[in-house]
Amino acid sequence: MPSNDQTDATRDELIQLITPNGERRSNAAYDPWVADVDGAALQALYEDMVVIRRIDAEATALQRQGELALWPPLLGQEAAQIGSGRALREDDFVFSSYRENGVAYCRGVDLTDLLRVWRGNASSGWDPYAINMATPQVIIGAQTLHATGYAMGILTDGADSVAVTYFGDGATSQGDVNEAMVFAASYQAPVIFFCQNNQWAISEPVRLQAHVPIARRAPGFGIPSVRVDGNDVLACLAVTREALDRARTGGGPTFIEAVTYRMGPHTTADDPTRYRDANELEDWAAKDPIARLAGLLDSEGLLPAEVSDAVKATADEVAARLREGCISMPEPAALDVFKHVYSEPNSWLERQQDHYEQYLTSFGSSEEGGR
Repeated sequence: MPSNDQTDATRDELIQLITPNGERRSNAAYDPWVADVDGAALQALYEDMVVIRRIDAEATALQRQGELALWPPLLGQEAAQIGSGRALREDDFVFSSYRENGVAYCRGVDLTDLLRVWRGNASSGWDPYAINMATPQVIIGAQTLHATGYAMGILTDGADSVAVTYFGDGATSQGDVNEAMVFAASYQAPVIFFCQNNQWAISEPVRLQAHVPIARRAPGFGIPSVRVDGNDVLACLAVTREALDRARTGGGPTFIEAVTYRMGPHTTADDPTRYRDANELEDWAAKDPIARLAGLLDSEGLLPAEVSDAVKATADEVAARLREGCISMPEPAALDVFKHVYSEPNSWLERQQDHYEQYLTSFGSSEEGGR
């Protein structure tokens, strides 16, 4: 179990339970946390990762075809998101960035709701309280403060649920993340800081802002940290379960650095070939999270053709529903932009709406049909 008494060498150790070649590696400290994960559970994790990669590919295609304005791909980060996401309890609450669509899938988000914001049809994608996950935060690092505040509320309520916040390596340079850790440590709040170190903050490599592993930062705030192979779904599950247990039993916050790689662009508006070496991409492709779990399953006779075919069929069916939900999404009425801005009537906003409605009417438009 990580603690603030660790040496840098111990803290820098990368927890890995499945090697890139698909071999199971024993770990006395973390094997107990996944002792219940049998063959069927591994197959389920494999299906989750294949499905979310298929969702990601379909959404990217929809953007390229003009059906979405933008999409933030998660290609290569499936293990970090599925492994941690499947460790959570229903009453835990997630505060994510804009890339955690795999976590949202684990929380049970409606497929169409994944796309509403990116299609420009809504200000947010889903009801946060329906799945205990806040809608994606675009402002870098702001969600860490929201998670810490929520976790402090959990303490006040006397509950044993946990707040989990996801962010990238670039966000660790933001003041919000550091301020959140100050509060989390001060109040021993039940919050997990899950950093997906995907090596690139848009076009800047992680080595530019972090000359030592990012996990070393948290102990300076009094928060234990752990580094995990972010392309190893079993290891991600194990370290997240440990952190959840610590938070539930009064041990306070944990910082997890999941070392992974963003195989695609930062968003579909980005061109990573302008700043990224193709050799680096090739090196990380050899560490693919899905391929390594497939290798383990295959070596144990758990990935016969019928299982592989069934998983692919499930992924294709989910992608078809995603596409249909996107294309058939009704267009919002012009005046919908004024809805849900304030919780109570606001004369200033009402005046704006009235002026805009008069403007639309001058073109023969109406509240219901104006665009």
